Amino acid sequence: MASTDPTTPRSSAGQEPAAAVEPAATTRHVVVVPPEVSMVSLLGARDELLRVLERAFPRTDVLVRGNEITLTGSAGEVALVERLVDQMTAVLAAGQPLSPDAVERSVAMLRAQAAGTGQDRPADVLTLNILSSRGRTIRPKTVNQKRYVDAIDEHTIVFGIGPAGTGKTYLAMAKAVQALQAKQVNRIVLTRPAVEAGERLGFLPGTLTDKIDPYLRPLYDALHDMLDPDSIPRLMAAGTIEVAPLAYMRGRTLNDAFIILDEAQNTSPEQMKMFLTRLGFGSKIVVTGDVTQVDLPSGTDSGLRVVQDILEGVEDVHFSRLTSTDVVRHRLVSEIVDAYGRWEESRPRGRDEARGRGRR
Repeated sequence: MASTDPTTPRSSAGQEPAAAVEPAATTRHVVVVPPEVSMVSLLGARDELLRVLERAFPRTDVLVRGNEITLTGSAGEVALVERLVDQMTAVLAAGQPLSPDAVERSVAMLRAQAAGTGQDRPADVLTLNILSSRGRTIRPKTVNQKRYVDAIDEHTIVFGIGPAGTGKTYLAMAKAVQALQAKQVNRIVLTRPAVEAGERLGFLPGTLTDKIDPYLRPLYDALHDMLDPDSIPRLMAAGTIEVAPLAYMRGRTLNDAFIILDEAQNTSPEQMKMFLTRLGFGSKIVVTGDVTQVDLPSGTDSGLRVVQDILEGVEDVHFSRLTSTDVVRHRLVSEIVDAYGRWEESRPRGRDEARGRGRR
């Protein structure tokens, strides 16, 4: 990389402007991209990644010639853009592709570092592979997602709490499959409350399996993304993978298992206690849910809300909290989550209504 060249604009007469009107000094810096890194991969098809960079740093001029990128702007912004290019290069060097979303998230991580509110390097987050299956690799896309995945490795019980689209269930499923393939556990148990905490399924048509399957379908769908679909019936028949409603967990002790409770906001406090006490030796539990999407009857507390007060601070129990910034679906999903949050906060409500906040 070339040395930094600070320059201060002068007046047309060649004299320094008065201090009161002196424009900010600019810095020019040249970043030399290693020859083994494809400039097309770095800049994107039709320069789409370069456009993302330029939109993120509108006060910095970016000029690309060959494998050299010349940056001109304020010292702080130029340094930030240089770090971004370095991180993008590191991701590509690790064999990972870049997308506009990945660049935008990298910018957010670097700005958090600059503000002193973050420490994670984008390359560390974006190159952490959890599971590779059927030609695709599952990895975290945000800092909080990486911390969530790391917490699953480090703790016996982890709660993943956050809005829709933050990957809390999908990443937990990937970690479960990874643990099974590495023979860290002997089986995977996936469960969720059916319909609501009362699990009243009688009004639905068909057999018990017909009634339950629609509520477990998201778990089946995730499994099909991560395993050979032909192997899933065999693994389920052997009991290596079990997908069942929460009511089926009563009276059991689950040893050497990776257990996931999904949609946990729709458990009662009693059900949550019942589920957590199924933990056996050599097992790991991940509980996921969104406390703003509670379907419980009016007046019923959510077990996921209550458990945060009960178990916060207990050793080997970890709470990972994801936010709208961790949403990895369409960008509008994040904006919708924020809009509903602002609307909820602006509503006048009494204690009883506050307790039921977020119900559909």
